[in-house]
Amino acid sequence: MAHPLDLPADALAAYLETHVDGFHGPLTATKFKGGQSNPTYRIDAASGTYVLRRKPPGQLLPSAHAVDREFRVLGALHGTAVPVARPLHLCSDQSVIGSMFYVMGFVDGRIFWDPSLPDMDVTGRGDIYTGIIYAMAALHSIDPVAVGLGDYGKPGSYFERQTKRWSEQYRASETRPIAAMDSLIDALPARCPADDGVVALAHGDFRIDNLMFHPDEPRVIAIVDWELSTLGHPLADLGYFCMALRLPRNPALPGLAGLDRTALGIPDEAALLARYSQVTGRPIPADWPFVLAFSFFRLAAIAQGVAKRAEQGNASSEQAMQAGRMTGMLATLGLEVLG
Repeated sequence: MAHPLDLPADALAAYLETHVDGFHGPLTATKFKGGQSNPTYRIDAASGTYVLRRKPPGQLLPSAHAVDREFRVLGALHGTAVPVARPLHLCSDQSVIGSMFYVMGFVDGRIFWDPSLPDMDVTGRGDIYTGIIYAMAALHSIDPVAVGLGDYGKPGSYFERQTKRWSEQYRASETRPIAAMDSLIDALPARCPADDGVVALAHGDFRIDNLMFHPDEPRVIAIVDWELSTLGHPLADLGYFCMALRLPRNPALPGLAGLDRTALGIPDEAALLARYSQVTGRPIPADWPFVLAFSFFRLAAIAQGVAKRAEQGNASSEQAMQAGRMTGMLATLGLEVLG
């Protein structure tokens, strides 16, 4: 019996031969380990290797799994200083494989699933983290209007709007009282910084396993998984990335807490912030703890949504259930860092 995520190879090959320049079948499709929210496949065809990313089949929330937004971002950024895969074709005809999908070029690089980089030496780890900051800085240097993304989200008052939005999302998916989340929902609005007028394209899920590195160099050659991207504040990505320093070691969202990061050669938070500030010319705000606490709060609200879906029986994996159970831990970390 065919799995719901299996691709109809013959029909897909025939479609791509018509719509993607130079494409020739036959093809084989292999689902990647990542891309849990939007299933992602390696496509090996007679004409080369490609990547296909699709909406999951079935009933979905209207704004969720917006692969068309991802495709738009790739089109806007390809050829700029921001490394992304080459977008090739967006298919909105659900009859081809059962849901909307897009095809992009295959990027041959390395993905690091564990931020502790266990297979690297001290120097190599430091170089990788430097490469990450440079990639983030390149993203935040892009003028969204200049690349055609001026209407990609609401500009301004990012932290205020997002705090309100995720508070509502959390309440809608709440399954049990979590005191730390209640405290964050009460405390964060009062700590929101005044809008400084800075608007950037924010990735929304900027972590090490959403970056592809050059096979031999500590250089990011593709930022992937743009599902949560929007117009936002650049410090939101920086705060989200720095959460990994405080997250415990766990299978769902592996962090670095409890490790001797100095011995490993992984920069501490002060060094990461200083490097980002140096490269971008953007100062780190005095209330950096708010940015971190907001990041924990937002991720906790997302995790609670996963927990709710798991409870309803439609979460996509055991890993999703583990992520959902992290809500309380994330909220507690956010409250601690807020002070």
